[in-house]
Amino acid sequence: MKEVTLSEGLSEEIRRIYEAMESDYDEVARGLNFSCNGCPDNCCDSYFLHRTYTEWAYLWKGFRELDESRQQELLERSKQYILECAKAEAKGERPQVMCPLIDDGRCTLYTHRLMVCRTHGVPASMRRPDGRTLNFPGCFRCQEIVKKKFVHDSQAPHVERTPLLQRLVGVERELMGEKLHLYPRVKLTIAQMLVNGPPAIPTPHCERPGIKPNV
Repeated sequence: MKEVTLSEGLSEEIRRIYEAMESDYDEVARGLNFSCNGCPDNCCDSYFLHRTYTEWAYLWKGFRELDESRQQELLERSKQYILECAKAEAKGERPQVMCPLIDDGRCTLYTHRLMVCRTHGVPASMRRPDGRTLNFPGCFRCQEIVKKKFVHDSQAPHVERTPLLQRLVGVERELMGEKLHLYPRVKLTIAQMLVNGPPAIPTPHCERPGIKPNV
């Protein structure tokens, strides 16, 4: 297996995409007078699955900037997170476990956090390749604001995710090459991305591609 590594150019493009996501988010948040300050909830215990080799590799880029003892601590937390999620799923429940990267309410890898972490909260929409539009109402607190300010949800400002997602897909294709469709689809939590190690693709002599089994 050959590790997937990001060139400086692709890393910079990811940074720009993330920066644009934050800008769009902030614009909508200002329009709604929405803020996470004082919220009784913490969305970092939400169960999200992430789906690109690009973000997986970028997360590991940030992870490697930490000292070895910190890395080990986060890996141990990630293993516990995976176990707690498995217990919830065995009961038929959706896991609600705090992300292993959170310390005192702050993300250890904040500048390398993934797309879902950056976009959750305010209303958003996304157009799928088949033309269908998906609408996301935002977190419970934002939904309360929208209901008070607007007759209908569609009147509220929202983030249009499609252009930035298309740019992210472009990075994914450049990173993984023309055989992207042959590789296993990514469907992992942040904890699994860390415990599984950095993303890897098969070397030419391998017969089948694969992602390491989840711990």
